[in-house]
Amino acid sequence: IDNVNVFPLELNTMPGWAGSSWYWLRYMDPQNNDEFVSKEAEDYWQNVDLYIGGSEHATGHLLYSRFWNKFMFDRGLVQNDEPFKKLINQGMILGTSAFAHRLEGTNTFVSKGKIDGRKTQAIHADVYFVNASEELDIDAFKKWRPDFADAEFITEDNGKFIVTREVEKMSKSKYNVVNPDDICNEYGADTLRLYEMFLGPLEQSKPWNTAGITGVFGFLKKLWRLYFDDHGLVVTSNPASKDSLKTLHKTIKKVQDDVENFSFNTSVSQFMICVNELTAQNCHERSILEPLAITISPYAPHIAEELWHRLGHEGSISQVSFPKFNPEHLVESSKEYPVSFNGKTKFFIELPLDLSKEQIEETILKDERTTKQMEGKTPTKVIIVPGKIINIVM
Repeated sequence: IDNVNVFPLELNTMPGWAGSSWYWLRYMDPQNNDEFVSKEAEDYWQNVDLYIGGSEHATGHLLYSRFWNKFMFDRGLVQNDEPFKKLINQGMILGTSAFAHRLEGTNTFVSKGKIDGRKTQAIHADVYFVNASEELDIDAFKKWRPDFADAEFITEDNGKFIVTREVEKMSKSKYNVVNPDDICNEYGADTLRLYEMFLGPLEQSKPWNTAGITGVFGFLKKLWRLYFDDHGLVVTSNPASKDSLKTLHKTIKKVQDDVENFSFNTSVSQFMICVNELTAQNCHERSILEPLAITISPYAPHIAEELWHRLGHEGSISQVSFPKFNPEHLVESSKEYPVSFNGKTKFFIELPLDLSKEQIEETILKDERTTKQMEGKTPTKVIIVPGKIINIVM
């Protein structure tokens, strides 16, 4: 063995091949010195409920773990044919790269609007040198790399240098990486969490856009204002309105369903709808806002924890039971009917859903708006579809 033509055989392959291919079985019974997992432990834990990993895990890990599990299953050593019940490949967060275009064979950069068919080479520019208007900080760019120090720049007529953009994999080599620490320092960790979930479905690759994070930041401030104004806590013990109870329980139901389906982006959308509705309802009732804080806590744990303690509670909000959905609060007791005359809608009227056709007809014909539309005439027919429409035929 001279390490030039002859090399030692690599024998230390067990950690990569075997050690990482059956770990979930050992997790069930790690202190057992007689067998890798007892039958009692496996009966209790069973196989893994959910495996979340990038698509690269298919050949980097899952291929081996499934091989080992199936081998042990065939040998009667484990109870389940598959190691994982459900697999989710999370999508990648993509970066929006910035490009400064350099005229071929020169060290002259030309702004986006001045390219005009010229042959250029697209050079990655650090996204931290580019503002929301796609304007490049020329001084920072020139100081960035020595070969750009003497570069010349053909700018737009207004003196600005505009870059082009392209969505790519977020990578240091493409200079499009957004440091999450910077986002947390400026907007808070909950804003980062919510925005990442809000970008799209879990399994879909999603382009990052820092400009869009301000909307989520604004939502959290609006949530806070349900609990506090400039003078302090505004939460009351007054009874909640039917509308607020409906908004709350609609949100609880939606979030429960979304968690089961890993649809976190639509949960965030529902939270935004909920806060907008509660704000419009001028809701500050404790019976609404406490369950809301619990419901949003898995998504925005830091602000939820702060709200929980400021509401007078001890202990962590993460230890509190999730609110129970009550379908009674979603039952509609009335319906806003469109009232049409010869098929043309003229006005709307709110009526109880338990009215019979005869009662609906009697009520609508007595309405002064109906009298005005009929102009003293007698209707030939009144068409009523309970819960849907009213059409008066003249």
